[in-house]
Amino acid sequence: MGNADTKLHFRKAVIQLTTKTQPVEATDDAFWDQFWADSSTTIQDVFALVPAAEIRAVREESPSNLATLCYKAVERLVQAADSGCPSEKQRQIVLNCVRLLTRILPYIFEDADWRGFFWSTVPGAGRAGRLDEDDGEDEARPLAESLLLAVADLLFCPDFTAQSHKKSSADAAEDIQSIDSCEYIWEAGVGFAQTPPLNYVHDINRTELLKLLLTCFSEAMYLPPSSERKNLNPWVSFFCSTENRHALPLFTSLLNVVCAYDPVGYGFPYNHLLFSDHRELLVEQAVQILIVTLEHEAGSAAGAALQALDGSASPSAEEEQESAGPENLFVNYLSRIHREEDLSFILKGLARLLNNPLVQTYLPRSAKKIQFHQELLILFWKFCDFNKKFLFFVLKSSDVLDMLVPILFNLNDARADQSRVGLMHIGVFILLLLSGERNFGVRLNKPFTLRVPMDIPVFTGTHADLLIVIFHKIVTSGHQRLHPLFDCLLTVIVNISPYLKSLSMVAANKLLHLLEAFSTPWFLFSSPQNHHLVFFLLEVFNNIIQYQFDGNCNLVYAIIRKRNVFHQLANLPSDAASIQKALQRKKKSGISRSNSIETESMEGSRPAVPAEPGTLKASLEATPGIDKITEKAQVSEDGTMIAVPHSDSAQTTADCGAAAGGSDTESNSERDHEVYQAESEAARSRLSSVSSSAAWSPNPDWVLSWKAKLPLQTIMRLLQVLVPQVEKICIDKGLTDESEILKFLQHGTLVGLLPVPHPILIRKYQANAGTAMWFRTYMWGVIYLRNVDPPIWYDTDIRLFEIQRI
Repeated sequence: MGNADTKLHFRKAVIQLTTKTQPVEATDDAFWDQFWADSSTTIQDVFALVPAAEIRAVREESPSNLATLCYKAVERLVQAADSGCPSEKQRQIVLNCVRLLTRILPYIFEDADWRGFFWSTVPGAGRAGRLDEDDGEDEARPLAESLLLAVADLLFCPDFTAQSHKKSSADAAEDIQSIDSCEYIWEAGVGFAQTPPLNYVHDINRTELLKLLLTCFSEAMYLPPSSERKNLNPWVSFFCSTENRHALPLFTSLLNVVCAYDPVGYGFPYNHLLFSDHRELLVEQAVQILIVTLEHEAGSAAGAALQALDGSASPSAEEEQESAGPENLFVNYLSRIHREEDLSFILKGLARLLNNPLVQTYLPRSAKKIQFHQELLILFWKFCDFNKKFLFFVLKSSDVLDMLVPILFNLNDARADQSRVGLMHIGVFILLLLSGERNFGVRLNKPFTLRVPMDIPVFTGTHADLLIVIFHKIVTSGHQRLHPLFDCLLTVIVNISPYLKSLSMVAANKLLHLLEAFSTPWFLFSSPQNHHLVFFLLEVFNNIIQYQFDGNCNLVYAIIRKRNVFHQLANLPSDAASIQKALQRKKKSGISRSNSIETESMEGSRPAVPAEPGTLKASLEATPGIDKITEKAQVSEDGTMIAVPHSDSAQTTADCGAAAGGSDTESNSERDHEVYQAESEAARSRLSSVSSSAAWSPNPDWVLSWKAKLPLQTIMRLLQVLVPQVEKICIDKGLTDESEILKFLQHGTLVGLLPVPHPILIRKYQANAGTAMWFRTYMWGVIYLRNVDPPIWYDTDIRLFEIQRI
């Protein structure tokens, strides 16, 4: 009954607050204490007992009461941070204040007039405690700063959120203001060797405080998307600044808790059904706090961090500092991690968690499966983006494959589910980033021996084969909203192609099937940039033939078998009548699977299924075109990268081609490909609006302009040399078995017969304002959908994205 009485008292206090038309004095502690004293309500109770309509009513009709409630709750947290919460009663008051603020803050943020409230001081609020004291400064702190500093203090409060260092209960309580929080880091790992004993009460309290922090940071959700917006989130900026004395131990605690977490634990079957895992809830909140605090405009934070590392400052550093705001210490700390054991700890931790859903046991559903893989992928992305030492460490051994397999698993699993289109994008972006490094292509030659539950053909081959097979699956059986990703998928394959030593027959056939599908006249003529997909695939074949011919007899055989595709492409009709005839044949689905012979799938695999009806999804910003998110670099003879300068216009590139003497080799074709990429930028942007896209129509001049640049010379020369030889062997020996032909191709050579090898062109990922905006909307969309218990932002006026029901 006691608990029911407590809830009743709390509910009465809420009703009193909404019905009082006169402002309640801040000094009326008897009234305000009803909201947090002696209460044993859970956060779910607070969300149920404080309805959204009543919060909005107080905001509109009794604004001074809402202001005082927020102020008094923050004041209580500041007092608790000062005292160190020595009693159980004080800890309960802290948790109640935390829950109440978590409930109210979204309704403060959704109203533009209220948004600045926490960044002002509250005049005449009868301030008790030290809320307006700042180490002797006369000027009062804004409420937001007091709240953030109090939460940071409370996250290292002995016996509340951290293990106490007291020898016995008789010792005096530790002074929270004088303790060194670096000694209270939550978990061993980066920069901390001791493993504190596991305490589920501490984990629960940390989780509640982190939930409040995340709610504070969520002001970003209530601002409309704009890639021009340079102002950083003020909550994140202050929390990650030098004002927060706990910044380093907190960053370390969050990172170590995430990377040290092992969801399987001791591995007892079904143990996750018998015991609640409070550490999992903490890890989930920790990874969300990390990705939000590491959210920065492209380059600004990383640049500042690198300057801090080498002590240099460019002439524009001051201007950069002004535009980027105060230095983000979390980004700084992340960029400075360099010890091998620390990098290994982070990589192994992320790989363990991302591989968790792939773990198979003989007992169905006996192993615990984590659900926060999207947040982990964003965190991995940020590590690779901000810490180049980490990126090189990932790529220097086969450990990168421990990240590749779960990414491919998720891409394959989500390809038919429209609610997970964001997951598809982040996975492909990560692979695009990795593929810009030579070592990634080299590592992919390692044989793939795992048996992962994926609905793909059984094959014997390498990780490169796995990647190509899954990319083919995404193209042929994904949903329509994945079409903008085709360029990215093929760019990844182009980037790795010069290093692929031996493709399997399955992968070779998949690549040829893609070319066959993309080179059909109706597909080429139906959109102003579809021909780029053919350019990419031809570049893949050229790279493999010129640089890895010896080990790729399967691909050469597949090209010979499908030689009619290349001949048809070379003889593509370009007259107006043929164009119209081709367009009339256009089918509903872009790529058909009918030509693809699917063999049996892997054991334990499960086909991708569409989203359950009623599933919520968050809208995403448009993905910039591949020419916007990559920069081109050539690989020189010594293996170093040389940036390819961007042409000012299509004309200048064409002139360069003419000046080079109009050579017939692929290097010119590459340049011409760049010309047409530049020309199509406007067409790409037009695609977003149906009306302007409908206005475009193919014409003979347009077809001829790019058809003449198709890099077919190397492949045509290969066919010219090898087809007669293969036909002669078949006739002479009466062969019907392809193994003999493969053996012949394996020992053949084209040295001196092919055109001069073209330079290897790599398209490296390049961050820009468009991708920064995409990441912001995706990240907050994931966080919104993952925080459903309690539903912190549900039914509030979110403006960064739209929530849609499938």
